[in-house]
Amino acid sequence: MMCLIFQAHATNPSPANTNTPATAPATATAATSTASGVFDKSKVPPVTAASRPGLFMLPPTGSGYYSFWDMVTSNKREKPPVAPYAPFALMTTPAYDIDFRYLDTAGHEKDIFDPIKRMHLGSDWLLAFGGNFWYRYTNETDSRLNAAGTDNSFHLLRTRFHADLWYRDKVRLFAEFIDARILGADLPPLATDRNHTDMLNLFTDIKLANVNNGPVYVRVGRQELLYGSQRLISTLDWVNTRRTFQGVKTFWRTPEWDVDAFWVRPMITEKGNFDNWDTQQNFYGLWATHKPKPGHLIDLYFLSLENNRNLGAASVLTGNILQGNSHVHTLGSRLAGNFDNFLYELEGMYQFGQRSNLDVSAFAVATGVGYRLPLPMNPQGWIRYDFASGDSNSTDARSNTFNQLFPFGHYYLGFLDRVGRQNMHDINAQFTLHPMPWITFISQYHRFYLANDRDYLYNAAGLATLRDITGQSGSHVGDEVDFRLNLHVSRHQDVLIGYSKMWSGDFLKKQVPGISPDLFYVQYNIRF
Repeated sequence: MMCLIFQAHATNPSPANTNTPATAPATATAATSTASGVFDKSKVPPVTAASRPGLFMLPPTGSGYYSFWDMVTSNKREKPPVAPYAPFALMTTPAYDIDFRYLDTAGHEKDIFDPIKRMHLGSDWLLAFGGNFWYRYTNETDSRLNAAGTDNSFHLLRTRFHADLWYRDKVRLFAEFIDARILGADLPPLATDRNHTDMLNLFTDIKLANVNNGPVYVRVGRQELLYGSQRLISTLDWVNTRRTFQGVKTFWRTPEWDVDAFWVRPMITEKGNFDNWDTQQNFYGLWATHKPKPGHLIDLYFLSLENNRNLGAASVLTGNILQGNSHVHTLGSRLAGNFDNFLYELEGMYQFGQRSNLDVSAFAVATGVGYRLPLPMNPQGWIRYDFASGDSNSTDARSNTFNQLFPFGHYYLGFLDRVGRQNMHDINAQFTLHPMPWITFISQYHRFYLANDRDYLYNAAGLATLRDITGQSGSHVGDEVDFRLNLHVSRHQDVLIGYSKMWSGDFLKKQVPGISPDLFYVQYNIRF
């Protein structure tokens, strides 16, 4: 549950907390030429501001130290500084949407990496470089709910580097390298743990037109996707490799509307080879976000996933049919925002189509309310309920299990990743504090149930893990608590410390007796 929280908690949010630097335009507008005929580069690139997630926080305001370095140097600020990065070790925002346009504003705060950002090459070209490195130590007890009760400790290393070239606002070339490695693991690495020397993003943008004072672009190539709450489509920053796709996207940006249409295929991570797209899957959709007034948004979307992967007879016989032989459509909408200190969100998703020759009818709901107390340390809390339907009978010619698509489930459904947004109830709460503006403490509680006790328990990757076809193991999966402490060291550096623990409910006690999973991790992250 990290990254999304902290996109809403980005440095220098606007008054509406849209995660946009105070001196930069909130959304793209048509670039123009100055009176002298020189092209105005101040609006390039047309950055897409990150959407508010569920469980978003209102960031600290007013005077204070906004980083550990501020405190060491006695640099007490009157307000949050203008900076491109969210003050958190994890950030789902793609590198191509990090906003450095404030560097063209006179009097901006200087930084050691400014010379490699927004380099003006003549009157028409812009070139920028950047990157990121992280290290994470992880220790898991009863890792992956394995019957042997094997623990797992390991080290993750990830390096990213990108180059970004613009010709006016007409053409963009963006390339981002990634190298992800795992060391010392006790269990076999997951597919998301390693990807040796590959491309995370490699695309070109071409401007097609200006419509109602907003640019229309087409993007072709390898690209990350991130939409709305990220319950269905996310870059998945928690994992070492992140998630990326390859295909075509057309997008239109105005102050009131963001509209995207895309067709892509997910990339298959191949540790020692250049990644290829998954030719057995096609993912396409239409996503519109309306911003009626500051602090509020409405998402409207239609998504379609065609998965032609053949399933084995055993999988079909046991009802484990979410990973292939399907063409499923998702219709959804979402409302989110705040009225002063009152926070709210509601999202509904309905799915229909075919899955292994069964008619699909499934749905999911996520809703919650929160409040920021007008007290020192910026205390805020949320009370939430999440539901995703399950299937009660795999032989009735219908499939009622919701498919979570390509989510950031880790952010919403506990850091142990034992529960995905499929066949589940989650009654959950969050409480946050900022003891100082540079220190963020987050605590969460989850009580998990199966929506249907004859369907599987699915993990954060959407994979079926445990099932009692008789339903006699009950529906109570367990209770989980998650604690995170983020220390914002400087504009570029963060340290994150976390601990999660699950207490088994009746279902886990009967399926995997004696299991008591927990997780401890420490992460260091630097961006430049």
